[in-house]
Amino acid sequence: YAPLPLLVHDENGLHLIEDMDQAKVLGFTPFGRMCAFHGQMGMFVRALSYMQSHGRDGLKQVAEDAVLSANYILASLQDVMSAPFAGPCMHEALFDDSFLKNTGFTTLDIAKALIDEGFHPMTVYFPLVVHGAMLIEPTETESKDTLDRFIAVMRQLANDAKSGRKDRFDGAPHLAPRRRLDETAAARNPVLRWYPPL
Repeated sequence: YAPLPLLVHDENGLHLIEDMDQAKVLGFTPFGRMCAFHGQMGMFVRALSYMQSHGRDGLKQVAEDAVLSANYILASLQDVMSAPFAGPCMHEALFDDSFLKNTGFTTLDIAKALIDEGFHPMTVYFPLVVHGAMLIEPTETESKDTLDRFIAVMRQLANDAKSGRKDRFDGAPHLAPRRRLDETAAARNPVLRWYPPL
């Protein structure tokens, strides 16, 4: 049992069999072509190669490193930011926006300002059950130096928001090639197709 197409090797070389009837004549019992339901094959190959390159002990180590890194971020930021749940986390540190209350700034402002500091922003507004969620998931390969730089930037952004630094957040990112979108205009006047540049 295998999906089509099948690769068959005989005395004449390699042949691609794409027809169910032809495959059955050759003694195969294919179940047809794979559809999008099964996902992207390239992703499966990358995942398998990652697992095989690390092995059992390596996978255990990277999982432990990811949990350690997330808890390090959580412990380092919980005095300036607010975690919605008490206790340690798994591989993601979760914060809400209650530390931004009465500042006039939002989770999105923090995420956009993070771009100016050279970091890809965290997942924002997810999970939906946490108001203003900031979901920080460090990769298992981040060095302690990188984590410390990230923590220092997040602490500075939190303190800047609490002290009302509008120049820091209004219109951020300021240094990226693309500026912040006008989300209200985009929602009211959606552009649903490609247009050539002016």
